[in-house]
Amino acid sequence: MPAVGGPATEIADPTGATGKNDYHCRDMKSFKYLTKIIAAALALGATATLTLAAQVGQPAPDFTLTDIDGNTHSLSDFKGKTVVLEWMNQECPFVVKHYEKSGNLPATQRAATADGVIWLVINSGRPGAQGDFSAEKVREWSKKQNTAYTAYFRDQDGKVGRLYDAKTTPHMYVINPEGTLVYNGAIDSIRSANAADIAKAENYVTSALAAVKAGQPVKTPATQAYGCTVKY
Repeated sequence: MPAVGGPATEIADPTGATGKNDYHCRDMKSFKYLTKIIAAALALGATATLTLAAQVGQPAPDFTLTDIDGNTHSLSDFKGKTVVLEWMNQECPFVVKHYEKSGNLPATQRAATADGVIWLVINSGRPGAQGDFSAEKVREWSKKQNTAYTAYFRDQDGKVGRLYDAKTTPHMYVINPEGTLVYNGAIDSIRSANAADIAKAENYVTSALAAVKAGQPVKTPATQAYGCTVKY
């Protein structure tokens, strides 16, 4: 196709049309058609981004999962409540830091849920991956760790994990009662697997929950999550 605005090129036409105007008209129609295709593709891409990407300051993408007790929950069921999403892999050393070695995350869960927060734990590991615990094993582990989450989900096809672009375990999200994502990132401010660092770190989830409760903007709405990669 000739460049837009350039001279039309005469080419032998099997239909018998040889005039420059015939080809210029045909070229312009092709250009307009191509432009429409490109515009539609760009619009579709933009729509997909808006629908799928979990972005701070934007509505949190809805999802539906069945918990380990067979109960189906949608994020939209909890509209009007603050929600925490926590990505899980029980065998990850960084998760062990915040559970077995310190009790930090169970304590954070207990404080949050006692204040009416909904806490949803999601394991997006593929079947057979590290930390892909059966429902029975999750219950045993949870009892031993004295957890206080609202529900635990096995997202084995990784759809919800990818929807939220969950990268590590743990990876934390806070959603306010209006359904807006207000925090995305690490559990705290010290990126290590050393439980001794917890006392010196800022718990970003606790800080975000306090801000939401006070009706204030979250001071640090996004941080880089740290931990083991999610085993999609």
